[in-house]
Amino acid sequence: MKWITRERPKIDRIACPWLIRRFIDPAAEFYYVPFNEVLKQAEILDAIPFDIPDIELSHHADKCTFDKLLEKYELNDPALQVMAPIIRGADTDVHHLANQASGLWAISAGLAFNIRDDQELLAAGIVIYDALYSWAKHLKDIRHTQNPVDHILLDVYHKFLKQGSAKKTPAWAKEIKEIIQDQLDFNLNLNLKDISSELNVHPAYLSREFSRHFDDLSFGEYIRKLRIDKAIGLLENPAYSLSEIAYLTGFSDQSHFTRIFKKQTGENPSIFRKNLLKSKKDTKG
Repeated sequence: MKWITRERPKIDRIACPWLIRRFIDPAAEFYYVPFNEVLKQAEILDAIPFDIPDIELSHHADKCTFDKLLEKYELNDPALQVMAPIIRGADTDVHHLANQASGLWAISAGLAFNIRDDQELLAAGIVIYDALYSWAKHLKDIRHTQNPVDHILLDVYHKFLKQGSAKKTPAWAKEIKEIIQDQLDFNLNLNLKDISSELNVHPAYLSREFSRHFDDLSFGEYIRKLRIDKAIGLLENPAYSLSEIAYLTGFSDQSHFTRIFKKQTGENPSIFRKNLLKSKKDTKG
C-alpha cells in the first residue's frame, strides 16, 4: 500500500509510518508532500492519506492519528498501548499524559531540525520508535539508577512532590524514615542537593516541604539526628573508639563528631558514654 501525508514530519507523521510498517503493512511506501497537495496526490498515486484534517486517519477529539490507527486495525499489543499516550502527549503538547512525552517531543524536534530530507528523517525516526517500542515492551520498569534503594528513595520523593500540599502527614513520610535509616548503614553522604538534582526540583523547595513532616527539621538536620542516634547505639559498645564511631557515622573526624554530638545531646560523647555504661551497669546490678 501507498500512504501519503504532509511534508516536514515530526511526531505523528513519523510514528504512524513506523506503526504501519511494523504492524500493518511491512512493504508500505510513504510520501510527504505540501499540505495543499496531499489529497490530489493521493488520488494520482492511489495512496491512503493520513494526518490531515477532515479524513478518517487523523486527529479526532483528543486523540491523534496514531491512536486512530490502533483503533482501526485493532492493534492491542500492550507495548503499543504504553506508547500511545507518549506519542499523543508529545504530538499535542499535553506532556502530562506521560512522563516520556516531553522527551519524545525534544528528540523529534531536534531530529527534524537536523535532517531536512523527509525520507531520511523517516528512516532515522524508525530507529527512534523501534527503540521506544523495545523500552515499552521490555524495559519500562527498569531504572537507570542501579542501586535498588536509590529507586525506592526517588519513588518516595516523587510521591512526596505529588502530595506536598496535603495537610495530613503523607504515607511517604513514614516510609522515608525507614529508607533513610537503611541508607545510613552504607551511604553516609546522603544530601538533599543530589536528590533534588535527580528530580530536577530546587533543593530549597524540597527542604522547606520536608521539614513540615519532620519536626521542623531540614533534611540535613534530620540526617545528622539519625547519625547521632546511630552513634549512641555504638557508644554502648566499648570496643569502638570515638574516632571509629565518628567514621562509622559519617563525620569528617572526631572533633566534628564531638561538636555535633554535644549540640544534639548536651554532652560530650565521652561523658555520654561513661554515663551510659554506668547506667547500664547499675541496671544489671
